[in-house]
Amino acid sequence: MKQLFVNRHSELAFLEKRFSNPNPEFLVIYGRRRVGKSCLLSKFSKNKSCIYFLCTKDSERENINRMKSKMANLLGSPMFEKLEIDNWIELFKYFFEFYDGTKKIVFIFDEFPYLIELKRGITSVFQHIWDEMLSSKNVMLILTGSSIGMMETEVLGYHSPLYGRRTGQWKVTEVGLEYFPEFLPKYSMEDICRVYGVVGGIPAYLGKFDADASFFENMAERFIKKGEFLNVEPELLLKAEFREEKNYFLILKALALGHNTNAKVVAYTGLEKGNISKYLHVLENLMIVRHILPIGKHRGGIYIIEDPLFAFWFKFIYPNRDDIELENYDAVAAKIKMDFPSYMGHRFELLCEDLIRKHHFVLPITPTTIGKWWHREEEIDIIARDEENLGILFCEVKWKNLGKNETLKLFESLKKKSALVKWRNDGRKEYYSVIAKKINGKKELADMGYFVYDLDDFK
Repeated sequence: MKQLFVNRHSELAFLEKRFSNPNPEFLVIYGRRRVGKSCLLSKFSKNKSCIYFLCTKDSERENINRMKSKMANLLGSPMFEKLEIDNWIELFKYFFEFYDGTKKIVFIFDEFPYLIELKRGITSVFQHIWDEMLSSKNVMLILTGSSIGMMETEVLGYHSPLYGRRTGQWKVTEVGLEYFPEFLPKYSMEDICRVYGVVGGIPAYLGKFDADASFFENMAERFIKKGEFLNVEPELLLKAEFREEKNYFLILKALALGHNTNAKVVAYTGLEKGNISKYLHVLENLMIVRHILPIGKHRGGIYIIEDPLFAFWFKFIYPNRDDIELENYDAVAAKIKMDFPSYMGHRFELLCEDLIRKHHFVLPITPTTIGKWWHREEEIDIIARDEENLGILFCEVKWKNLGKNETLKLFESLKKKSALVKWRNDGRKEYYSVIAKKINGKKELADMGYFVYDLDDFK
């Protein structure tokens, strides 16, 4: 088990190119927690004059004092650390009075949203620091954050005081399915999909798997046993992120049990409706929860736990914590193995939707809109629309092996449901697809005009 540096060549090249620019640089690097931002910046900052600063939720003064200590260390000046400084502007002003070097300095503020939470006006402060000092210095300022929503609104957004100052930005995303074999070279595509279903493409989690153990052996050792990193990771993240973690626990438990609308979450938790909306919005910003609307609709949506680790943990680990505490590991493992195919059915849908968005499959259309559709008792797993050419693809996803006749029945059902989907019904061109673990008779089905994909097409 090790932390591999996988699929970050583009990000590193971007950072190095910006660093080599003789002009000052102001970059925003963001992405969900554990996706590898800090690892990326650590690798980039090697052999550079760099101050890496991890922002905390302590007081603003505590953050300033820690940054002052790091600056003093880079300057090699104990006198600097003894200065009485109580604001960020003074801190940078005095730093450049002491600094007489010529090398480009990299300032990295990791988890910058924590400073925003401490002081809402901090973006105006950093605007002043950039405009009045850093923009004329040989520096590279990097702000990073895991709260996607906060970074996009408070740092990148049009109304942010920092708007127009940045010279570049990069959203660090999960590693793609094609890179999983670098972590787990002996795994079949079916097992790789299972891994994706429980941890997604998060390098910090993929590195916890034992490449020589089977998927379910890893499940038993890395997720179920007390003291293991993945056994407590979601709980620790919630406690670290939120002061009201009990309420977030309640909401995520409700979603895991299928209470997937605002009203249902309110009824299950007993929390105020206004508070529920606020909590859900925060969870969306952290990419833990996702709000899904039926494609083409503006209301009637549902909430799901989007983050695979949180989804798995609240489905299987949290409800079985009593047995885990008593070390009844085999009993918990048996429960998970029994219910896992049902759980994977939903996660496989999300994986297939993601692969369609990334144009992994050869499709008859170039999708401009992709989503799920439901109406009353009817549901279609994925619909992809080509708004320009009026093409529409209806797709059914199954985490199972399918015979030719079973697949044909799915296509017949899809055709009936597609008539209920109101979108350019008079002029659209319709296509039908099934994605499954294994589909027998793929060539014959393709010759009939259907689009069929199984795990052989995931490689």
